[in-house]
Amino acid sequence: MNPIPTDLVLDIFSRLPSKSIVRFRCLSKLWGSKLHHSYFTDFYLIKSSTRPRLLFLLQGNRSLSFFSSPQPQNPYEKSSLVVTAGFRVKIPKDLSMEFIGYASGLIYFCYTQTSEGYTYKVHLICNPSTGQCASLPKLRMPGGSHSFFGFDPIEKQFKILSVAEDGHRILTLGTGEMIWRKIQCPLTHCPYSTRICINGVLYYLAVNDTSELIVCFDVRSEKFKFIEVIEEEECFYYDELINYKGKLGGIFMKNDNADRSGIPKLCLWVLEDVEKQKWSKYVHTLRDDKIDNWYYISVVGMTATGEIVLLKNYKSKPIYVFYFNPVRNTLQSVEIQGFGEYSDANRRSVSVSIDYVEDLNFF
Repeated sequence: MNPIPTDLVLDIFSRLPSKSIVRFRCLSKLWGSKLHHSYFTDFYLIKSSTRPRLLFLLQGNRSLSFFSSPQPQNPYEKSSLVVTAGFRVKIPKDLSMEFIGYASGLIYFCYTQTSEGYTYKVHLICNPSTGQCASLPKLRMPGGSHSFFGFDPIEKQFKILSVAEDGHRILTLGTGEMIWRKIQCPLTHCPYSTRICINGVLYYLAVNDTSELIVCFDVRSEKFKFIEVIEEEECFYYDELINYKGKLGGIFMKNDNADRSGIPKLCLWVLEDVEKQKWSKYVHTLRDDKIDNWYYISVVGMTATGEIVLLKNYKSKPIYVFYFNPVRNTLQSVEIQGFGEYSDANRRSVSVSIDYVEDLNFF
């Protein structure tokens, strides 16, 4: 009997969940070598890109817990999803971990630490698919700082941008001895926390002495551009920046009632042309009898198929994700099951990343 061709075996492995691949790597040195080879890991990423997932992060008092589930391509055929448990990151006592963002399979956190009279920002990179975590070089914060996580799809490089009062610095992951480099920015500005990376460009909200801005940072060239924000209503205070079919979008929920108890409107701004700074505006009215209080509904983002995703947060049981189709003006609720003991009252918050792709690589 002829042996099964290696290419066929690797194709079969590429269809398995990442947790299974991690276990199979331990079978033998031979399979460990094959499943660690860049040919397979790159092939696995291509396959994984066709089956995006929802990534859930539950933050408790002393831990971070990851879960994931298939992202429904047609949510109107689903009323519930069951998550698969990932791994947990233990948090030292009295330490507040800040979730910065997700980019191409990796999650980035940071927290502050005081040592010998100095305040440092400690950076942590995690791969939810493999359970790998790594601490990055510490960075002193004499006057506070904001961090951003970006990915360059051309050079396949991850970079962390730190914007601080004493200057801007950048760290490139996977470059041997990783060090923070100083970079120049032509305009002094103070960032806000809202951010997103689209096709190798980091976008985040900021303000300077004269205006409110959207900062565009090219991850590959490490150059800055600035867009003045439209002066209309409260459009600057986006709930979320989103990837709108490859374009930058800003979205927020507007409610005429102070307690947000009424039926809200979903206001969406899309940057059609960066150079001309041309924007389009769309307004949708949200209606759903299953949502009794819109106060705890937050915007997650937009999927690659054009669904705007909302999350019912703040310790709600069960946890719901809502899919809004702006073309058909329909809203579908999907109950998320399978959290077990992790969804008890001790959890502090729930975060969701959409279009999550399992990646076996680690920088």
